[in-house]
Amino acid sequence: MSKNFQRIGAAILLTAVLTYCNQPEKEQEQEIPVEQESHARHNMQPSEGATTIEVQAETDTLKGSLKAEAHGMIGDAHLTINYHSPAVRGRMIWGGLVAYNQVWVTGAHSATSLTTDKDITIGGERMPAGKYALFTIPDENEWSIIINRNWEQHLADDYSEKDDVLRITVKPEEVVQPQERLRYEIVSESNNKGMIVISWDKLKVSIPVAE
Repeated sequence: MSKNFQRIGAAILLTAVLTYCNQPEKEQEQEIPVEQESHARHNMQPSEGATTIEVQAETDTLKGSLKAEAHGMIGDAHLTINYHSPAVRGRMIWGGLVAYNQVWVTGAHSATSLTTDKDITIGGERMPAGKYALFTIPDENEWSIIINRNWEQHLADDYSEKDDVLRITVKPEEVVQPQERLRYEIVSESNNKGMIVISWDKLKVSIPVAE
């Protein structure tokens, strides 16, 4: 009787092992954590043909404006800035190459664009998720930061104030170490806050952003 029970038990165990091994492979795979899936969706690398502008104090002899991108997270919002980056190359920038009190593309060639995959606030003003143009009006004492719906345009040729989503003012800061090529940087801080930082020549402008 004991041997019969042993044989029955062994048969049940063998059946259980074979049943598990024959399950579809996908049922045995572990689920990917939501956090990893979210991170995988955010491609922080520049797209083909674009570059990331780094800190650069030395003179750049390369002519032309480089196609560039900046990526970063503010809270759970993924921000992307697409722009063309000109170099100083010994020229007078502020009040010279870049005129004061005029709408500036804040780059070169096509309009600089700002894309966010979630609603954010810029300078306390709410901005829905989407793609926008980022213009500025530089002045010696303060800059106007403009977010405009018409992101697909050449320079500021087709700029219209009626398409503005928001405007805020910020104060430029003088820096000791010059930045040769126009650089955008998205800086994450605590409490779902951060900055879009624009640096060129001996000036820096910080735009407050929050999710």
